[in-house]
Amino acid sequence: MTEDDLFKKPVQPLAEVDRDDPIVAGLGRAIDPPNRSMQALQALGRAFRSLGRWGPESWITLAIVAACVLFTFTQLSPSDVFSSSTPAGGDMGAHVWGPAYMRDHLLPSFRLTGWTPDWYAGFPAYQFYMVLPSLAIALLSFFIPYGIAFKLIAISGVLTLPIACWAFARLTRLPFPAPPLFAVAATAFLFDRSFSIYGGNIASTLAGEFAFSISLSFAVLFLGLVGRGLETGRQRVIAPIVLALTGLCHLIPFLFAIGGAIVWLLISLARKPGFVKRVWWLACTGVVGTALVAWWLVPFYLQSGYMNDMGWEKKTNYVDLLFQRKILDPQLVNSPPIQWVLVLALLGVVMSLAWKRRGGLFLALLGSLTAVAVVVLPQGKLWNARLLPFWFLILYLLAALGVAELGRTIAALTSRDPDTPRRSVTIATALIAAFLGITVLAMPLRAMPDTIALGPVKVDLGGVRADGRYHWMFLSTKESSFVPSWARWNFTGYEGKPAYPEYHDIVQTMDGLGQSNGCGRAMWEHEEQHDRYGTPMALMLLPFWTDGCIGSMEGLYFEASATTPFHFLNQDELSFGASNPQRDLPYVPGPPDQTQFNLGVEHLQMLGVKYYMAITEQMISYGQKNTSLKQVAVSGPWVVFEVADSPLIEPFDNNPAVLTGVAPKKWLGAVTPWYLDTTAWNVWPASGGPDSWQRIVQGETPTATPTTPVAVTNVATGIDTISFDVTRPGTPVLVKVSYFPNWEVSGAQGPWRVGPNLMVVMPTSNHVSMHFGMTTVDWSGWIITILGLVGLVLLWRAGPIAMPDAMPWGRPRPEATDESDADQGEQLETPILALGDALNASEPQSSEPQWE
Repeated sequence: MTEDDLFKKPVQPLAEVDRDDPIVAGLGRAIDPPNRSMQALQALGRAFRSLGRWGPESWITLAIVAACVLFTFTQLSPSDVFSSSTPAGGDMGAHVWGPAYMRDHLLPSFRLTGWTPDWYAGFPAYQFYMVLPSLAIALLSFFIPYGIAFKLIAISGVLTLPIACWAFARLTRLPFPAPPLFAVAATAFLFDRSFSIYGGNIASTLAGEFAFSISLSFAVLFLGLVGRGLETGRQRVIAPIVLALTGLCHLIPFLFAIGGAIVWLLISLARKPGFVKRVWWLACTGVVGTALVAWWLVPFYLQSGYMNDMGWEKKTNYVDLLFQRKILDPQLVNSPPIQWVLVLALLGVVMSLAWKRRGGLFLALLGSLTAVAVVVLPQGKLWNARLLPFWFLILYLLAALGVAELGRTIAALTSRDPDTPRRSVTIATALIAAFLGITVLAMPLRAMPDTIALGPVKVDLGGVRADGRYHWMFLSTKESSFVPSWARWNFTGYEGKPAYPEYHDIVQTMDGLGQSNGCGRAMWEHEEQHDRYGTPMALMLLPFWTDGCIGSMEGLYFEASATTPFHFLNQDELSFGASNPQRDLPYVPGPPDQTQFNLGVEHLQMLGVKYYMAITEQMISYGQKNTSLKQVAVSGPWVVFEVADSPLIEPFDNNPAVLTGVAPKKWLGAVTPWYLDTTAWNVWPASGGPDSWQRIVQGETPTATPTTPVAVTNVATGIDTISFDVTRPGTPVLVKVSYFPNWEVSGAQGPWRVGPNLMVVMPTSNHVSMHFGMTTVDWSGWIITILGLVGLVLLWRAGPIAMPDAMPWGRPRPEATDESDADQGEQLETPILALGDALNASEPQSSEPQWE
């Protein structure tokens, strides 16, 4: 056969030629499992067709959930959200740096984590901080202004929590009116004003904990999927994906979600049949979901010895924390009153037991374990107060369940057939409870409509009167929530502050100094009055505004750099009103004197800081008297000094001494005495080094071993690279960049950690180059994630697990009265269709006690 004959041969359709070929048929099934694509189209069609079959419960549910989301959004200053201002306020104003750095530097290098020189003399960006929210902001900012992208993602968690709580109720088969009232309960949690930094509510979100809020929504959704999956054997693909999303947004809700999944398993196993299948379902979900996060989680855990511990002090006033909320910061109030929430939550527990509601039992058990964890969690990096949001949210959900089940009980008692509750009563319960709930939240927000128009007539409903109280119809309150004003403060941005011209000028001054005198790190004096710029952390954005030319020694991610505590010691020496946020450091009480200030300047030289920015008269005076500081600029109240003798790379006069027996997490305690003792600086402590360097134990005084003098030239630095030349190899060289194990060097031995938290290398050639690379730990995490993706595909291919019918607790479950009680086995495992089916289904009307 010639080549022409080959091309002339007619090509037959694959379906005709190879339909019976087992190999081709197997490949076809691998590409498109039987009926899977058709199932997707059918499910989508059912979702649209079901719109015409919605009952009043479904429409009311949609209206209440949408009202909760809209009400929440209207209190967040929507017009400012859609302005292009740069967000300010608390930690949020400093979070602005992260997504922009990811967009401009990490993503172009095809990395999600990496090195940055912008804060703390350099630190590993996103190694110890959650990636997904910043990634979402970075990607969205390619299409809309950065400020708008940031604000939309920042509030996404609080806007989706009511939806997630509604979905949890539907997935766990809690009957109407529980699902819409769960959305109301979530809204009440969001406007809780008893805490502002623990996470989850609006106050915490505005303080900067927006990653926690997003993660919490995913965690609640995940727990609903687990509850349904352990019952039906489905959700095998979407559940691990949602678990992974939870972990990539914030680690604490991720741990809560895992704990909640175990609680679900215990409840499900009590129903006897399918023990092995239920354990297998959850094991696959947990392993695959965690593996999908492993690329970030494995380095986080294995390198956690290089994290900083801020020493958050465990809260021990347990009764007040959990049940009273009397001991609060001045700006916080017990609103909504926890006592009423507890009463309704107890009603929810009783009703769950009476009506055998599986979802209610789960919440009661999980809430109890959360409260116990708040008490027994030891002092450590996980602050026990960070568990309180889960406790409060569970209380609100149980309270909503109590109201819903009380309404269903009345509906059953007033019905001719107790097994069919009166629909009018359950509908009235939903509408009245939702209206009262939103009204209670709206009164301190002063957000009820002041007037209503009846044709040409306007009826006055209320407003703020001369007595300062807010009145609406027959209701009044003296409370005024800080939520709307806080949202306006944050979202009007830096540009909207009266002090913005002053802030703009000092930033421009520093940018100009970078161009004229050279780029470098800046140490700025701390004072609380910096909040007039938008946040006390405003100057952390120096690298953001100057495109990385001027770094800030202080940054937001305090735990992400082991250099952090040394910065705060410097701040105590160089600020009239230091913040001293990290516990257990040897701060000197009161403002510094000239001697302490001079020590602070020497510490700046040790850390390679180029500029010192002073604002108080005392610090300016000290700076003008210090011979190592040269005044180079004045901007408003700020005086800027350039630090002399502060090169980034310099040779050692004496060989370092290797400090043996000190683990990475114990490094701070071992070197802090050395850091504060100038007489000990002739020999620096190192974590490792050549055999020729002396070995000492903690507390031992080393012997000074002089080195051969060399010159360092041609210093060049990039985002994650350093290079320099030496006149001769063999003399240790100090690199004033924060140490981390990912740093690699060529043309030298090392790098090793050297006190306080810098690097030392031993050149073996005249040219030395360093870069921040990938370690075995990083590659291991990515390999596990790839295996997780393979596992996800296998779960998709395997399909649902056929779970046996659960043994009923109480009387047998009656036949389903409508779609929502019917087996939803036809639902496809995709989030949109699964949740869409859940919403579109009518609500069950049976009042039969059963473990639903």
